[in-house]
Amino acid sequence: MTRLILLRHGQSQWNLENRFTGWVDVDLTAEGEAQARRGGELIAQAGFKPAVMFTSVLKRAKRTGALALDSAGLKDVPVIEDWRLNERHYGGLTGLDKAETAAKHGEDQVKVWRRSYDVPPPPLAPGGEFDFDADPRYVGKEIPDTESLKTTLDRVQPYWDAEIAPRLKAGEDVLIAAHGNSLRAIVKLLFAVPDDRIVDVEIPTGNPLEIDLDADLKPVAARYLDEGRAQALPPIARVIA
Repeated sequence: MTRLILLRHGQSQWNLENRFTGWVDVDLTAEGEAQARRGGELIAQAGFKPAVMFTSVLKRAKRTGALALDSAGLKDVPVIEDWRLNERHYGGLTGLDKAETAAKHGEDQVKVWRRSYDVPPPPLAPGGEFDFDADPRYVGKEIPDTESLKTTLDRVQPYWDAEIAPRLKAGEDVLIAAHGNSLRAIVKLLFAVPDDRIVDVEIPTGNPLEIDLDADLKPVAARYLDEGRAQALPPIARVIA
């Protein structure tokens, strides 16, 4: 049995400020750092020792992974970063206050942009404050100007197939420290969650989701390591049933 743990980054500064973050490289809050360390403690208690950690190129995910590994006493685990594990690109919503955006466009429209499977927000205008084209991490890459969860999955899945799945098939346990939507994309892929039900899947910050996989990478069990924090959310088994 191979084990995979998905770890969403701890609370970020823009999580705290209720802003659409996407690809903006904001850091963790003190609470986010504490969540990451607590995640590491839970990983250690579960006896989980990954052969490798995959993460995005954004500091809130990278720092969450690093803090968790340190807290778990797993300082020598190799780390692989890739932009394809980045958070969903929020397009023209990037940087906006979520409550103010709902007041301007209506809560129903914002809910469609945020939670639907295949409707992206308006694209990000070029040349603005959050234009990522000149960012050296993305030079030479075909990066989006907005994304839905569907198009997020479209970039995550090839990376999963080429880089992550082979490690799991080789019998290695893997930790992925990433973001709410890139991890939701992986959950949709692994559990074949229908398009109309993935909206109900929420990955809590800093709470490791352990998934046991068979030889064909089919899930046979899934649980949040901090079950108390997961009780307010739909259990993963209920969502995928």
